[in-house]
Amino acid sequence: MDVFRKKDVNEILKHTSPLKRTLKTWDLTFLGIGAIIGTGIFVLTGKGALTAGPALSLSFLLAAICCGFAGLCYAEFASMAPVAGSAYTYSYIAFGEIIAFIIGWDLILEYALGAATVSVGWSGYFVNLISNLGIHIPTVLTAAIGTTPGVTTYFNLPAFVIVLVITWIISIGITQTKRVNDTMVIVKLFVIILFIVFTVWYIKPHNWQPFSPYGWYSFHGGTAAGIIPAASIVFFSFIGFDSVSSSAEETINPSKTLPRGILISLLISTVLYIIMTLIMTGVVKYTIFAKYLNAPILAVLHATGQTWLSIIVSVGAILGMTTVILVQLYGQSRITYSMSRDGLFPKFFGEVNPKFQTPFKGTWFFGIVTAIAGGLINLNILAELVNIGTLTAFTLVSAGILWMRHTHPELHRGFKAPGVPFTPIVAILFCLTLVAGLNWETWVRFIVWFAIGMLVYFGYAKGHSKLDPKNMANSAPTATDKGAD
Repeated sequence: MDVFRKKDVNEILKHTSPLKRTLKTWDLTFLGIGAIIGTGIFVLTGKGALTAGPALSLSFLLAAICCGFAGLCYAEFASMAPVAGSAYTYSYIAFGEIIAFIIGWDLILEYALGAATVSVGWSGYFVNLISNLGIHIPTVLTAAIGTTPGVTTYFNLPAFVIVLVITWIISIGITQTKRVNDTMVIVKLFVIILFIVFTVWYIKPHNWQPFSPYGWYSFHGGTAAGIIPAASIVFFSFIGFDSVSSSAEETINPSKTLPRGILISLLISTVLYIIMTLIMTGVVKYTIFAKYLNAPILAVLHATGQTWLSIIVSVGAILGMTTVILVQLYGQSRITYSMSRDGLFPKFFGEVNPKFQTPFKGTWFFGIVTAIAGGLINLNILAELVNIGTLTAFTLVSAGILWMRHTHPELHRGFKAPGVPFTPIVAILFCLTLVAGLNWETWVRFIVWFAIGMLVYFGYAKGHSKLDPKNMANSAPTATDKGAD
């Protein structure tokens, strides 16, 4: 069937990218850390602790192991096909066009809604910080309609503005994006280390008892609780590391630097997450976080009397979530750029600005859409929807490694995932386990999104695909395609 037509890796590698190659291993590592460390530490630890108790550290470890095994599969694909598009391109190579489109559609869900969701959390910390400095934004402009019962709100202005600012940074070039991200990640890591150094002495081991009050999986108060459901929640913290692989066409020596960047960023972030959660649940009883769901770290600072740290931590939280938004919007623009280049999206999204060497128009289109979503929609319930889209992508990339090892063993791989077939099979099992921890409402919303995607595919993408025989004659690289390296 022509819906399963595939891309050839060797043909892909013949094309010269118009994007500018400047990223090195540590740039990619910082890009990964920028995507991972943010919402997880500064927001989700509160809800996660209430779900798993002190065993939240095991939930983070479980989510990290899932991402680690999937990350090994991403690293092999990235070394085998170092082009923009991440899981979308990998699925196009392994399984064919319709599966690739589904994954690309899922990644739009992951990055756009993920960035919008994080922008809402960013807004909460920002409003709190400037209010402490005596600056007040009208309440009606601090949240979407219906966000807080009994409080009248219409629009989340800070969330809207931050997304537009970051969109502008991404649109004017990868060099500027890299510099801004690297600077904010360094400051963010400094704040986290500062927090660890000044709070570790206040740990009271009795707060860790019982360590796992709800076990691996149980129902408490009518909702799922335990280590696995908490892992399904905090999995959102790791979303975005896969966007590192979207930077393949802007990376120097991608077959080696991409795997290193993906795996090093995952390792550093996981260690910091586990240390932070053990400290937080050791300093205060996990039940206390019910009063600090939007800013759980502040519960620890109040308990230790270190209110002087709260402003510093708020700055760290703001920078942390800023880098998450930046990396997710960056990944979003590169996914749609790849889909447009393949004919599955209109040409508008794939046009590269000759001055900035970025997909300028597509970046601004989704930046504006994401900004409006962050300003108008209460996105708290959509975090799990983002998770299920990502877990689907992880599952297919892992399955793709199994398939490519079987069907194309001759292809050059700058990095080979160890332990195949064990590694991708474990990644798939972990992903399915985390999906099992999601609510059924999430599946309903995901099916609706999937149905809309199928309408787009059969209504537009299938007929405009560069692999469609009638379009093949016009799909050869042009001078525009062979822009500056």
